[in-house]
Amino acid sequence: MHALTDAWAAVNAFMASGGPVLFLIAGLTFFMWTLIFERVFYFNKGLKGDVQNAVDQWEGRTERKSWSAHQIRHALISRVSEKIGDNLDMIQACVALAPLFGLLGTVWGMINVFEVLAITGGGDAKQMAGGVSMATIPTMAGMVAALSGVFANTYISRKAERETQLLEDHLTMDH
Repeated sequence: MHALTDAWAAVNAFMASGGPVLFLIAGLTFFMWTLIFERVFYFNKGLKGDVQNAVDQWEGRTERKSWSAHQIRHALISRVSEKIGDNLDMIQACVALAPLFGLLGTVWGMINVFEVLAITGGGDAKQMAGGVSMATIPTMAGMVAALSGVFANTYISRKAERETQLLEDHLTMDH
């Protein structure tokens, strides 16, 4: 229990050293990874049922060569593709916002440094170092969040493209 308390104190100290923007980055990162895990869960659990439903509807048709059949096939693929692509744009937006929030933290920290310079004339090195820390930690945190999101987003986007292509391949027009 004591180790948990020490760990919590260390996390709080780190978060405080980055200023209020670090909490914003942490919230954004949590939101982004929640969306990522939701997509992974869907690909592993829910997608199979959606694909099977579309294939069953298509296989239940007696004719598949008319213009109407092509439109129905296109609609089935579109419905499942929409479910496959859910939240991908939101994940991409979170990836793009993370470094911008980091830059906001940089500006916030540098304002603190300039404030200390204006008030003390540069005589308080400890407060200036705190401002520099407040400027660099959010930048680093924003970049780490963005990089982790880039890798996850690449994986999920490729998986979505592959699953859409597989669905198109399953809905054959051979009779």
